[in-house]
Amino acid sequence: MTTPLKRICLYGPESVGKTTLARQLAAHYQTVFVPEVARDLITSNELSPADYERIGYAQNAAIRAAESAASRVLICDTDVITTILYAEIYLGEAPAVLFELEKEVLFDRYFLLDIDVPWVADGLRDLGHRRQEIYDRFRQALDTRGIDWVPVRGDWAERFQIVTAAIDELL
Repeated sequence: MTTPLKRICLYGPESVGKTTLARQLAAHYQTVFVPEVARDLITSNELSPADYERIGYAQNAAIRAAESAASRVLICDTDVITTILYAEIYLGEAPAVLFELEKEVLFDRYFLLDIDVPWVADGLRDLGHRRQEIYDRFRQALDTRGIDWVPVRGDWAERFQIVTAAIDELL
């Protein structure tokens, strides 16, 4: 009997190490990870509601496409809730369709990565001065939705250990 695929979401504000951790976890579990598709779709943070909708659809499509290549666990660098939060931050509100899209792909475990690591600018990241506020929004979004999550803080090795211990329990 095969074990059902476990979907893992690395979640949190910009520059907390989600992509780096996703790569490490995919290698550790000999599986694939789904990157943040917005990075391939945008060149600035000046986005329209239609841009956020496109990102939401594309993120879910990327997750679904990766499921067949995944082995036991699928590591996702982000989710549609993140898209909603950034739409709210930059536009003041999120397109309604994103709230429907967030229900299409569910995760077995969320990991909320803390802001206790250095912030690194990369051209798209521009909210370093608002890190605590943004982190609090991310935490509140999970709590409001009743989504269970694992806090991830500490240095890079500690973060890896926290996440792998929790994933191992799922598997």
